[in-house]
Amino acid sequence: MSDIGFDSRVFLAPMAGITDQPMRALVASFGKGIIVSEMVAVNALQWKNPKTYRIADVRDEPYPVIVQLVGGEPKLFGEAVKLIEQLGAASIDINMGCPVKKIVNNRSGSYLMKDVSLAAQIIESAVKNTKLKVSVKFRSGWDCQHINAVEFAKMCENQGASYLTVHGRTRSEFYTGQSNWDIIRQVKENVHIPVIGNGDISTPYQAAERIKQTGVDGIMIARGVLGSPWLISQTHNYLEHNIQPVKPSIAEIKKTLLQHIKNLIAYYGEDMALQISRKYVCWYCKGLRDAKRFRENYMHITDYQMAYDEINNYFDECSAQEEEK
Repeated sequence: MSDIGFDSRVFLAPMAGITDQPMRALVASFGKGIIVSEMVAVNALQWKNPKTYRIADVRDEPYPVIVQLVGGEPKLFGEAVKLIEQLGAASIDINMGCPVKKIVNNRSGSYLMKDVSLAAQIIESAVKNTKLKVSVKFRSGWDCQHINAVEFAKMCENQGASYLTVHGRTRSEFYTGQSNWDIIRQVKENVHIPVIGNGDISTPYQAAERIKQTGVDGIMIARGVLGSPWLISQTHNYLEHNIQPVKPSIAEIKKTLLQHIKNLIAYYGEDMALQISRKYVCWYCKGLRDAKRFRENYMHITDYQMAYDEINNYFDECSAQEEEK
């Protein structure tokens, strides 16, 4: 395996509306792992959109953050990487894998796997305009009839990418079916720069098995982190030190959820934070008793004290029931 150049082989995947500053801080609080931001639109940076600028500004975060950029104009990438460097990014990733229609229609994300020439120009522009590492995240192909990950990876390497992240699904598959790790293995075997594998990792054991299977240099975890922000550090500790992961107690899950909400309030303010927190409680209570009732009750929460009381009551009740077994 190649040296990625970071202090971990486990990456938190960039997820729009998920890997914001509150989530990044929470994941980092558990231990080692490589933190990646939400994707930042280069055209919105050009317009000096305040929301986008805030997302891109990671100077106050005490851990390294890779900032992911998305867009379809090479010139804007050249300008964006300079600004991102000033805003504290530890490294830059280019999104060439997002399957969302709005992104694809803007000649961005996974659209670029159909326009290799434009993709090459974007990478070249980014690499020429920053001293930071520039990586590229992409999919196995546009659809099952157009699997071009290996050829695309070689192009990225030739244009100066420092490392690659491959999601083993096509654009047409979105997030359905299973990630094709054989394609990821083929990419690893055909380039000389580090390759990170992405898709369907939800346990440290799966991460270890995929590394063994494909020879990839690192693992990126996305949906497995939802409701389990400790998974990144657990996977790092298992891969590097063979420390067996321990399932958090219900009390620890409650403590983590409350901290997550505090992080959200500090960053967004109470009203917006409580709205955002509704999706997170669905993930934190997954698999627990009466989770549906708890989720329904939480939808009616209107202030932080109500949220605090509802979470305490629910998780304390689950803990008591667990102890009775």
